[in-house]
Amino acid sequence: MDVRRLAAIDMYGTRGTVRRRRIILAEFLGGVVVMVALGSWLLASTSGSGTRLVGLWLVGAGLNYAPLAGHAIALTRPGALDAELAGVDTDRELRRYTVLQLWVFVPLSLVVFAVRDLLARRGRG
Repeated sequence: MDVRRLAAIDMYGTRGTVRRRRIILAEFLGGVVVMVALGSWLLASTSGSGTRLVGLWLVGAGLNYAPLAGHAIALTRPGALDAELAGVDTDRELRRYTVLQLWVFVPLSLVVFAVRDLLARRGRG
């Protein structure tokens, strides 16, 4: 899974409006802040193992938004999103990534995919 492409397709949606780009960027940034903060609070303030497990899941799932947010910030530069999606069938990719974005719910999965992509790019460069 290409996390940068996931961020780009999510930001573009069906029409690529500036409004959607801003909403998705806010979603990614809010996901990191809110989920990690709430999960950390649960981990620190509760003693029940079930609640702590939920807190741990929230932190892990919230951290998945960090690489998405980083890519989204980079893709807000003028022309960056268009360059990323040049020659891409966005309708087809939107259908594909709609299913793949469920990986957000698997703690740290997108972090692992992003690190793997970064190492692969460095190996080619």
